Amino acid sequence: GTIDAIPSHIPVILDAKRGDIGNTAAMYAKSVYEELNADAATVSPFLGTDSLEPFLKYADRGVIVLCLTSNPGARDFQVKNNLHIQIAERSNEWAKKNGNVALVVGATQADQLSAIRAICPDRLFLVPGIGAQGGSLEETIRAGAGRSGLRLIINASRGVIQAGSGPDFAD
Repeated sequence: GTIDAIPSHIPVILDAKRGDIGNTAAMYAKSVYEELNADAATVSPFLGTDSLEPFLKYADRGVIVLCLTSNPGARDFQVKNNLHIQIAERSNEWAKKNGNVALVVGATQADQLSAIRAICPDRLFLVPGIGAQGGSLEETIRAGAGRSGLRLIINASRGVIQAGSGPDFAD
């Protein structure tokens, strides 16, 4: 498959956004890490800690928790109810066991990114939303700086996938 074709020195993040009750989550984790052999996966924390535990048990794999997404609807619940702050705070607890927890923090809300960084000064952030969604790389870098450097994985998807449609696209 596609993942098998990627050289082993390049980490594979599966943007799966998985999250479900215990037994189902265990099967998702097994599928993501053992069957697909992804190095990390995005997961949804909205069912609670027990839905993340099967992923967290894979100490050698990354668990990237949705904290603040880059879509406009993130303000409906994540920001309006401070869920992103609660998730950031709880992620510090989840990370204590294996240190394999990162957060998805969208670039479209740099002010909130800064607040999350204050709570998680050393956590790695996967940052979608730069480019097509309107997030600013400069603002993101400013807001995302932590104690131990930037610790940001800047996602680039549409900017790459839709870079061109002509015969020179591969170039």
